[in-house]
Parts: sequence; structure tokens; C-alpha cells
Amino acid sequence: MTPAVADIALAALRAFTPSQAAELLARVGSAEEFFRMKSSDVAAVVGRGVRVADGAVRAKAMAAAQTEAEFIERTGVNCIPWTSPLYPRRLLECCDAPLMLFQYGTTPLNFPAAISIVGTRHATQYGTDFVADICAQWASTLVTPPTVVSGLAYGIDIAAHRGAMAAGLTTVGVVAHGLNTIYPSTHRNDAAKMTACGGSVVTEYLSSDAIHKGNFLARNRIIAGMSDALLVVESDSRGGALVTARLAADYSRTVLALPGRISDRYSRGSNNLIMRHEAQLVTSGADIAEVLSWPSREAVAQEPTLFPTLSADEESIIDALTAAGSAKLEEIAVRLPHLTTFTLMSVLLDMECRSLISRAPDGAYSSKI
Repeated sequence: MTPAVADIALAALRAFTPSQAAELLARVGSAEEFFRMKSSDVAAVVGRGVRVADGAVRAKAMAAAQTEAEFIERTGVNCIPWTSPLYPRRLLECCDAPLMLFQYGTTPLNFPAAISIVGTRHATQYGTDFVADICAQWASTLVTPPTVVSGLAYGIDIAAHRGAMAAGLTTVGVVAHGLNTIYPSTHRNDAAKMTACGGSVVTEYLSSDAIHKGNFLARNRIIAGMSDALLVVESDSRGGALVTARLAADYSRTVLALPGRISDRYSRGSNNLIMRHEAQLVTSGADIAEVLSWPSREAVAQEPTLFPTLSADEESIIDALTAAGSAKLEEIAVRLPHLTTFTLMSVLLDMECRSLISRAPDGAYSSKI
């Protein structure tokens, strides 16, 4: 029994949150020991009548874990327990995070920046165009474009993955089944392209787990928890996207929504989120970047460096302003008689644009370096 198999088995029980698992392992010593213990001893730790005290339940989990370990070995899937530094730190902040993630792909899951994009399965051209546009905007304007997380489902989910890939962004799909398949099957090529382009497909489910409806709602907590923010693009008044938005809010994530016409069925949910102040209204990639304080290349280019390179005239002006504290144009001209008024005005304007100096309402200049 290797530690990896025992860790998989512990996660497969779906009986513990990370905090509960930490308490359990502190009491029993290790996951391997937990699966070796007698039922009576486990019951003494977790309580009588608790399902995992049953030796047959734990034996079944161990058998499934062994099969999964063999599947992982054959396919090159990454197995990431909650104790690993590779486990996404954002997700670990969530009280109901899974004990194990299985990943196909090489994407480091602790992204510098990440946004989850969700919405209706019945996406309109309005929604899909918006997703493609914001991904292109982020790729062309941001210093560090975000990783796009979604659920590989029909509609807005797949539009988000495709929009990210078209713009050259990394994208991660969180699925509600094992990595032995892709559902829906029509998105297999998209999943393959995602991983080929540096993205990943991630799940908490074993390859032997059956696919059922409850998995899809459960996986929404991972989509909500893995990112800095959640964007709802289109949704009816009820649906999985709104469930994910509520989870994101519970995890203290920023929730954003694209508004739509009040007559459009698949804008009802988004509009309601905005109306009830449960989501911030956004209409562009720039809006989202501003809300989340993602730096643009232009803004960074305009920031003064710690030790900016100055011309001889600029050094003279900085020296004069430093000595005086602040000075108006005429006062600077007296201190620097070798500069003509035209040259002085031109240099001051350029320095102000580069944020090397600032000008007060009364016209006095002061140094910013």
C-alpha cells in the first residue's frame, strides 16, 4: 500500500473536507494507517454509525484507488492531493475543497491571475462574441493575461475555452467525471487542443466513477474556487451558472455579470444578479481588468522607473526643484538661465507626461523622483 494509493482512497470516500482530514490524520498518523485500522478503532475516532467506519466501505475505496493508480500510471495523469504545494491555493481556501485533484495537462494550477467564465448551455451570438472579445482584449493589453477556467460544457463554457485558445490564453476545463472520457464527447477535440496548448483538464472524480447529474453541481464549487473572480455571461433566471455565482460569492470571490436586454431570456439571470447587487456590471475586457486591478502594458510603460535615465536638462530641472521644494515656470527659468523659455516649457511638459514631475493647480512644479 503506497501513500499515493491511500491518499486517493481517502479522497474517494468523499467523507472529509481538508480540515477534517487534517484532524483525522493527526489522530491516526497517516492515510495508510487509517485504512489498516479495525472498524471498532475507526469508529472510536470518527464516531459510531459513520459510514467510513465500516471496513467494507474502506476496502472498496482502497480497491478503487488501486485501479485509479494504475490508470494514472498508464495515462500520465497528475495526482494532486490537498497537502501538495501544487494543489491550487485559491481552492484550498474553500471549506469544501476536494482532497484530491486529477489533472491531465501541465498547467501549474496556482495561476498568477485567473477568471472563471460560466453561463447558459444555450449561448447566443451576443454571449459568445463577448467572450471571444474579452479574451482578445486581455491578450493584447494586459501584462499578465489571466488563465480562463470553465466547465467544458455546451454554450458559454466551451465558448470561453475556445475564445481563450484563439487569443493565446491558457485555459483549464473542470469536468464532472473521470479523465477516462470527455463529456460531452463533441468537445474531445477541444480538450485535446487545450492540453496541447499548455492548458489542462481537471477533475476530482475517479475514472471508475459513474457520471450523474449531481456531479455537475458539485464540480461548480471547483470552478468557483480556483479563480480570483467569476464572470456570468448569459443565464436564465435559474441555472447552474447562478449556483456557481452564489458559491463564488460565498468564497469571497468577485462576481461579475454581462447585462443584456430585459426581453432576452438568457440575460434574465445576469440582469437579476446586477439588479440585486450580487454581481458587478461589466461590458468589456477593460472593465473586468479595472475591477480586478490587472495591470495593462500601457499603464506599466507609463510608470516611472526607480532610477529613470535623465538628460542633462532634465537633471538640472530635478536639481532645481529638489532644492526649492517646488517652483513655477518663471522661478525655474531664473535658476536655469541657460535654457530658453521654449526649451524649458517643452522639457517640463515631457517630464510631466513621464510622471517625473507634477504640477499643482497654482502652476508650481515639484519632483516625483
